[in-house]
Amino acid sequence: MSLFASGSTSQNLGEQAYKTLRESIITLQFEPGQTIYESEIASAFNISRTPIRDAFQLLIAEGLIDVLPQRTKKIAYISEAKVKESGFIRLSLESSAFRLVARNWDDTEKYMIAEKEIKRILQAQSDAAEQQDYYQFLQLDESFHRSILQLTGNETLLGVVYHMRGYLNRFRYLAMKELVMTKNLVDEHCELFKGLKRQDEKEVIQLLEHHLCKFESEIPRLRKTYKDYFTE
Repeated sequence: MSLFASGSTSQNLGEQAYKTLRESIITLQFEPGQTIYESEIASAFNISRTPIRDAFQLLIAEGLIDVLPQRTKKIAYISEAKVKESGFIRLSLESSAFRLVARNWDDTEKYMIAEKEIKRILQAQSDAAEQQDYYQFLQLDESFHRSILQLTGNETLLGVVYHMRGYLNRFRYLAMKELVMTKNLVDEHCELFKGLKRQDEKEVIQLLEHHLCKFESEIPRLRKTYKDYFTE
């Protein structure tokens, strides 16, 4: 049975296949170094190879699939250098966005709606931490940051961040599996949220830098534990 709705166009099927495969790579259902075949994926999804080929091209562009000689395709290994580069870009982009949101935060309807949604996300994330549900926790982490980036009204920024973070999120998912999630992780989001509402740009940036830069300290331990997943 097909994973996708009947009547979908080839373009829609390609987009759905891309999102499904991307999520499977980020959550390590497809492991780094694993060979992946368009024909097998098309058969599993019960669709033609054309949308799968389109999805593969997008994933290759994101650095999540590598093309080897004889056009063999493998799930890309996790590059420590690329993880650090992606983290740097993420911090640079989000710092500018968070600063702008802090500067403009007020009591208009736009921000009140955002405040209600952010509070919902924080509560759900607290519940996920309590249950040690690292998949749900990471999804809510994405939702928290995206809800703030959306307040900039910059669709180009949202698109760039989405595609750039795919590579980084695979490492973050691996880290989440190994961490014992505590309320401290949620507290950092809460403090960021409070800083935004106070329009304290300096504090927000300091908090964001602390929040986003901790991942580098986890690299040596994860490389040792999952040595078959990493490359230089």
